[in-house]
Amino acid sequence: MKIAVVVGTRPEIIKMSPVVRALKERDADFYLIHTGQHYDPYISDIFFKELGLQRPDIHLAVGSGNQGEQTGRALMGLEETFKKNGTELVLVQGDTNTVLAGALAAAKMGIKVGHVEAGLRSYDLRMPEEYNRRLTDHLSHLLFAPTEQSADILRNEMVPGEIHVTGNTVIDACDQNMELAQDNAEFDFYLPGDFVLVTAHRAENVDDRSVLRQLLEIFEGIPRNKVYPIHPRAEKMFKKAGLYERLKNIKGMYLLKPQGYFEFLVMMKRSRYILTDSGGIQEEVTSPSINKKVFVLRDSTERPEAVSSGHAQVVGTDPDTVLRAIDHFEQNKWSPGICPYGDGKAGERIVGIIMSD
Repeated sequence: MKIAVVVGTRPEIIKMSPVVRALKERDADFYLIHTGQHYDPYISDIFFKELGLQRPDIHLAVGSGNQGEQTGRALMGLEETFKKNGTELVLVQGDTNTVLAGALAAAKMGIKVGHVEAGLRSYDLRMPEEYNRRLTDHLSHLLFAPTEQSADILRNEMVPGEIHVTGNTVIDACDQNMELAQDNAEFDFYLPGDFVLVTAHRAENVDDRSVLRQLLEIFEGIPRNKVYPIHPRAEKMFKKAGLYERLKNIKGMYLLKPQGYFEFLVMMKRSRYILTDSGGIQEEVTSPSINKKVFVLRDSTERPEAVSSGHAQVVGTDPDTVLRAIDHFEQNKWSPGICPYGDGKAGERIVGIIMSD
């Protein structure tokens, strides 16, 4: 079976890496496509090197653009690529425009689709990712759900494909790379000894000037050092709103360029706690190798398992609400539950299912 593994963003590269390793171990016939949805080399290229992955066989250089432009360019490039390479199965991961384009191109060509991390739902229809993941699930032949909860969502929606509970490959990646990260992370900046790790880049946050102001109030209200590897999109929107100087001048704020995977793993492990609007980080913090509290700067999450385990807390972006939640955490002992996303062998399970399909 000729398999196309499609990635386009940093989280997809990380989460697909255990699958790629397992495909290599099984001597599968596959090739790797990078759409270039994340086009900054700091966000994409460095991850292939750090994770010990082959360079992509095909790079589509889709780049930035609005939702329709980006999805359309990826759709056209992937369709042509699948046809040229005699592709029989397309593997996509997550909920980005790359994922929807890959699934839609394959489905229209009669090619089977395997969706890694299927069945996640935020039920927040402001998020483009919610449409991407729902549509991809209903286009897929093989659905690799990370938990029983996500599998139940798929069953209730009566998706036509086969549902398999595999665990989440992000736990595989954390387990496989933490020791390497601690030995090989290279920091070209001063990393303070006691800090809060911050990430914020989602459109519903950074595209809204009023939310940007709320984020600034939150950062200003945290007395600890704050380390913020700022996404190019977020930096652009802070500058466009005329708020970048205020962000830069917050006491204890360390603004960094986007970091490599090893550096980010180490920063998660060393941080006091994390503020984020990312989905993947909500999963990574549950790994036994990280085990941190994360405050989710959103009104909903598609990772309820992380909330149930006590690792994630959805706090929105209202400064009073967020700062109260942080203060409660600081003043009380925190005792999280076990990792809800599996035993670190999801990649092996996924490839085993594919090879027997």
